[in-house]
Amino acid sequence: MSRALPKYNKRRVAVIGGAAAVVLSGAVIAGSALAGESSRHDSTAGARTLAASPGTISCPDVASRLPAVPASAQAEIDRNLALLQTQIDEANKRLVDTVGQGGPNFVDNAILGPLKDKRVATINRMATAIGRTAAKPTGLDALAPCALGAAGGGADTGAGDGGATAAPSQEAPAGTGDGTGAGDTGAGNTGAGTISCPDVASRLPAVPATAQAEVDRNLTLLQTQIDEANKRLVDTVGQGGPNFVDNAILGPLKDKRASTIDRIALSIGRTAAKPTGLDSLAACTLTP
Repeated sequence: MSRALPKYNKRRVAVIGGAAAVVLSGAVIAGSALAGESSRHDSTAGARTLAASPGTISCPDVASRLPAVPASAQAEIDRNLALLQTQIDEANKRLVDTVGQGGPNFVDNAILGPLKDKRVATINRMATAIGRTAAKPTGLDALAPCALGAAGGGADTGAGDGGATAAPSQEAPAGTGDGTGAGDTGAGNTGAGTISCPDVASRLPAVPATAQAEVDRNLTLLQTQIDEANKRLVDTVGQGGPNFVDNAILGPLKDKRASTIDRIALSIGRTAAKPTGLDSLAACTLTP
C-alpha cells in the first residue's frame, strides 16, 4: 500500500501539469487572436480617419495684388475682401460636409467651380470700384481659381465612391460628379429638357442713359451663360447621378446670374434708385 502511493502521486502531478499546459496554451492563443483583432481594428480605424480628411481649399491672395486704393473706394474694397474670405470659409465647410459624396469630379464641379465664379464676380466689383476714380486694375481674374490642398495624412484612394478627396485641382472640367451619396447608381444627366431662366430685361426699371451700355452688356452675358449651360447639358449626357444637373450645371449658373444681375442693379443705382428683388430671377430650371 505504501509503495503504490508514490505512483499515484506521480500520475496526479502529470495530469495536473498537462491541464495547466493546455490552459496556458489556450491563453496564449486567445491573447494572440485578440492582439491581431486589435491590430486590424486600429488599421481599419486609421483608414477611416484618413478618408475623412478632405484637405483644405486655398486661394490666391487678392489684397496684396491690388494697386493703391482710392479713399472713395476703400469701404467697398474692404467689404469685398471680407466677402472673398467668407466664400472660402463656406467652400471649406461644404468640403467637410460632403465627404464621401459624388463622383471623381464632385469637388471640382460642385465646390471649386462655383467658388471660382463667385470670386470672379467679387474681384470684378473691386476692380470696378477702383476704376471709378483711378486706373482700373487688370489681370485680377487670374486670381479667381482656387485649389484643393492635400490633407495632412493624404487621402484614401482605394476603391469606393470616388467622392470628395484631396486631389488638387484648379479648374472645373466636365466630369461625373453627381452630388449624391456613396454608392449612388441612379440615372444622371439624361439630356432631356432645356434650361430656362426668368427674363431680367422685362423686370428692370427705366435705365439711365449713363448705365445703358453696361446694362446691355450684362444682359448679353446673361444669355451667354444660359447658352453655355445648355451646351454643357448636351455635352454631359449620361454623366453623374440624379443630382448632377442641379449641382454641376444649374447651381453654378445661378451663381453666375446672381453676380451679373447684381452688376446690373449697381450700374443703375449709380445715377438712379437701385432696383431691388432682382436676385429672385437668378435661379433657373430644367424644363421638358
